[in-house]
Amino acid sequence: EGRANLKESFGDIIDGEAWLVDCHISPYGHGNINNHEPTRRRKLLLHKREIGRLIGRVNERGMTLVPMKMYFARGRAKVEIGVGKGKKFHDRREELKKRAANREIERALRERNRG
Repeated sequence: EGRANLKESFGDIIDGEAWLVDCHISPYGHGNINNHEPTRRRKLLLHKREIGRLIGRVNERGMTLVPMKMYFARGRAKVEIGVGKGKKFHDRREELKKRAANREIERALRERNRG
C-alpha cells in the first residue's frame, strides 16, 4: 500500500543504533490483528561508519536527524535522512502568522468568487 507520514518524525541515535521515531506507516490493509503498530520506533539500517559520522554531527549543539524522503522498494521502506537545526521559537511564530494570513486571503478570495 505504501502509505506513510513523516510529519513530526525525527531520527535518534540510541546505544550506537540509528532509529526513526514518530513516523506513521499505515498497517497492511489485508492483515489481521497481528499487524505492526503504526507509530512504533523503527531501526535504520546503516553502516557503522555512517552511524559514527551521524553521531559526530548530532552531538553538535542544536543539530538533529531529519527524515527528508521516504519511499518503498521491494517491500522495504527506504528513508533519506539529513542533519539539520531545529526551528527557533520566533521562527515558528512567524510561520504561524504567515499561515493564518494566507488562510484569510484564501477565504476572502473564495467568498469574493462566490458572489
